[in-house]
Amino acid sequence: MSEFSQKDFSGNSLNALNVEIGQWFLGTPYVEKTLEIPGEEKLVINLHGLDCTTYLETVVTLSRLAKKGNLTFEAYEAELTKVRYRNSVNTGYPSRLHYFSDWMFENEKKGIITDITANIGGKPYPNKPTFMSSNPQFYPPLSNPDFVDQIKKTEKTIAGRTYSYIPKEEIREREHLIQAGDLIAITAAMNNLDMVHVGFAIEKNGRIHLLHASSGTMQVEVSEKPLSDYLASFKSQSGIMVGRLR
Repeated sequence: MSEFSQKDFSGNSLNALNVEIGQWFLGTPYVEKTLEIPGEEKLVINLHGLDCTTYLETVVTLSRLAKKGNLTFEAYEAELTKVRYRNSVNTGYPSRLHYFSDWMFENEKKGIITDITANIGGKPYPNKPTFMSSNPQFYPPLSNPDFVDQIKKTEKTIAGRTYSYIPKEEIREREHLIQAGDLIAITAAMNNLDMVHVGFAIEKNGRIHLLHASSGTMQVEVSEKPLSDYLASFKSQSGIMVGRLR
């Protein structure tokens, strides 16, 4: 907020803000499961350690506040709640947008992003995630059977939607349609999970790279390889969805 107060960001596009603000966090430690704290669901704000999703949410929230010129901590809390929870309200653990394809759909409905994947040549993505309800042992709050039932309902809703993705073999030829600052969601090769990683597009030496909180280097970084080559290195990754802030 102090940084914001010294500059006028109103003329910057949201994509440009994602790139600039996203790079403020370079070197920040990667810490997994930063939202999984004991007890009831709370709005966790932790900039000391970020996983890929909390990094993306933090940058998106700050970019939107910078554009609005609203520089209070209360505004940050409200904006983060809006992007993180279904219907912009924390009503407990199941209301958090756990599956990132669901996050994209719900935040498009709120007018925050546009899923541009289909518009840049995406193909139908058979998205039927069941990983959470099938593996409650990995999620302590899912020891509550009611929560499992609610997650199952969410999974069924996601499975009923139409999604698109760009297979990793086709990213290189469509790279020119991706803008720096776009949201990049990397789809899973396994059929019971939607996404395995998220970050931002960033331009480097004329190519699109990934600005992300990396579990490989354990920090926020710009990928050494261009995005298409980065995905080619991982069998667990099948392609990408692309979102753009409105």
